[in-house]
Amino acid sequence: MAKTMEPKSSIGQKMSELTEKVQASQAWNSIFRPGSVFRKGYTDSPRNRSYVVMNSVLYHLHPVKVKRHAVKVSYTLCLGGLSFFLFILLTVTGIFLMFFYRPTAAQAWDDMYALQASVTFGLLVRNMHRWAAHLMVLAVFLHMARVFYHGAYKPPREFNWVIGVILLTLTLLLSFTGYLLPWDQLALWAVTVGTNMMGFTPVFGDQVRFVLLGGQEIGTDTLLRWYVLHVLFVPFVTVIFLAIHFWRVRKDGGISGPL
Repeated sequence: MAKTMEPKSSIGQKMSELTEKVQASQAWNSIFRPGSVFRKGYTDSPRNRSYVVMNSVLYHLHPVKVKRHAVKVSYTLCLGGLSFFLFILLTVTGIFLMFFYRPTAAQAWDDMYALQASVTFGLLVRNMHRWAAHLMVLAVFLHMARVFYHGAYKPPREFNWVIGVILLTLTLLLSFTGYLLPWDQLALWAVTVGTNMMGFTPVFGDQVRFVLLGGQEIGTDTLLRWYVLHVLFVPFVTVIFLAIHFWRVRKDGGISGPL
């Protein structure tokens, strides 16, 4: 028996009907918001182009229009973007280091030594993490100095300036909490000075010091608590405030203009 071949035009028509049926379904429309190029009946117009930008997770990070001065490197020095890039670099290198580190008083220093001496690219990654931490503190400070110099803390951006101060504090906390993790003499004296300073907090000083030490004196519990602060708690809070910071930059009109 001879097989009858279905015409290509008929196959294309069926595919087109199937595509229209899928795009008209409630499931499809729940995924793709109005104005998306994947929605049924999309037409290329200024309104729909704006919808594409506003409804996209990635495109929404940049406004539809950008001020001419905002794209000049000499104006921003890319300090905000550099600070965020260093945060991402610290996250990536920090995850790598976590594979070879155990936060116990008996094993922390040995793990750090083995990381530098035995692990492939271990010394390189640790130095990248260390220098990126130093550079992030410097970049965030210079970024805030640039914002202050250009008057970008003035209305309507005063709330975002407060967020920036909080992010600077979190950056310093990230740097300080990571200082203890090698569990060497520098780390021990740093946490001794830091917890003693926190012990002078009015009313709750002794309680704060006890929580940070995990007891009455420095030990394994201290290292474990500062490790959790460094790799989980402080980064989690930082990500939240970063999201608020980026959102307010967009909603407050983008990068501020020159005075």
